[in-house]
Parts: sequence; structure tokens; C-alpha cells
Amino acid sequence: MQLVLISGLSGSGKSIALNVLEDAGFFCVDNLPATLLPQLVSQLRGEGCGRAAVAMDMRGGATIAALPKQLRDLRADGGIDLSFIFLDAKDEVLIQRFSETRRRHPLADGDTTLAEAIRGEREALETLAGLGHRIDTGNLRPNALRAFVKDFVQVDEKTGLTLLFESFGFKHGLPLDADLVFDVRCLPNPHYDPALRPLSGLDREVIAFLEAQPDAGRMLGAIGDFIERWLPAYLRDNRSYLTVAVGCTGGQHRSVWFAERLAARFRDGMRVLVRHRNLAG
Repeated sequence: MQLVLISGLSGSGKSIALNVLEDAGFFCVDNLPATLLPQLVSQLRGEGCGRAAVAMDMRGGATIAALPKQLRDLRADGGIDLSFIFLDAKDEVLIQRFSETRRRHPLADGDTTLAEAIRGEREALETLAGLGHRIDTGNLRPNALRAFVKDFVQVDEKTGLTLLFESFGFKHGLPLDADLVFDVRCLPNPHYDPALRPLSGLDREVIAFLEAQPDAGRMLGAIGDFIERWLPAYLRDNRSYLTVAVGCTGGQHRSVWFAERLAARFRDGMRVLVRHRNLAG
């Protein structure tokens, strides 16, 4: 049975993620108290359900504290292919989203401001953030988040660890979900070539520009060698996911090229995903 669990901050996009899975044929349950998860899984398995997705968060109250144990138990069950997605965003992004939608935060009351409610929820969920695949949705459009969720749950199983390469722009802020961050701003910037400025690191003209830079090739090799050298240590640490973020100024040219090239290097031997946080799409 394939089981996808979704949690995270209110306003971070959990409804979008759950809707994607429902459209893909998953049996979906929203706002389930964590203490009821074992009963739900048992019932679904008894009914022959092959794919299910469950969202659990602070709407379920104090029961969310039971989720770490439920995750351990489910991962020890050889009959369940478990994925856990934790959605996150910076406080100011969440405040803006609640202000735009005019929805009430589940922890807000007459004595609590929106900012205080968000901080309280973040503190309550902090122990969950590192237990699965953490996605920073702050700079993601809904279509991009939908695509990432689809890629994540449908990728073929190759090893026990999913290696995700993420490009980003430093001017937009560091991604919250990064485990390793590499800065490639020291390399020549295609942005200053008028012909390359509107393009991205996915376009052949930009690729040719960067491949002609000796330092770019040397840095690419050094980063790849570092990841390859230390990847076994992350595997021994029983990690399920490792996010490698590569940043340039705007997240359009150099970091995109690096993320794609690094993904190509590791794709044959393990589960690899790529996402470009600051490309339009």
C-alpha cells in the first residue's frame, strides 16, 4: 500500500497537495487526528486500497503529538510504502496569504494575533519538520507545487534516499527546505549578456556559455565530488530525503544549470528530483 502523509503550517499549501493526490486516484482524508491513523490504515488495507493520502496538522489539536510515533510504526511495516511531506513557508508569507484570503488561522482567537498564532503553530510542529521531505512553498506558484508533489510521489524507487536538487536566487531568500547550500554567484553571470538575459539555465545558449567557463566546470565537479563523498554518511543516518540547494543571484541561469547537471550525475544510481524555485511556471 502506498501511503502519503501531509503536514505543515496552515496556509502552506496542504490543500493543494492533497487535491493533487486525489486527482491522481489516491483515497484522501483531510484533518485526521493522528491518533486515528492506525485504525484508518488498517481499514484501508482490509478494503484493498492501494493508494491513500492523509493530511494531519494543528486542526487536530494535541493529537498531532502522536504523529512521530505513528511514522516510526508505519515505516517499520514492510507492507507500506510511506512518504511524508512537510510544507513550510516564512511567517511573512503565511501572514500575507491569510490576509489575502481573509481566512481565520486555526489557532487564532480573540486574544491571539495572526503572527502569534503562526509562531505558536511553528513551535508545535517543529519536531515534525525533519521527519520527512520538507518543501518551502514561499516562492512557489500553485502549479509548481502541484508538479513537485506529482514528481515526488510518482518517482521510481531506486534507493532508500531521495536526492533533490533545487535552484534558487539569493535575492529571494534562502530555501527553508535545504540541507546543503552551495553559492555559485562567484561565476560569470549570463544576466549581463543582453542576448542571454531573458533565457534560463535550461536554454542551450546559456548552457553553452557556462560550459565555456573553466571555473564553472571545476566548481560543478567539486560540488558533485563533495556530495558523492558524504552521501553514504547521510544514508547511514537513515535519512529518506536530502535537499541540495544551489543559489545564484536571481535563480535563473547559473543555479539552474548546476541543478540540472548535478541531477544528471546522480540520476542513474538513485532517486533524483529537480526543482527550480524561481523560474516562472
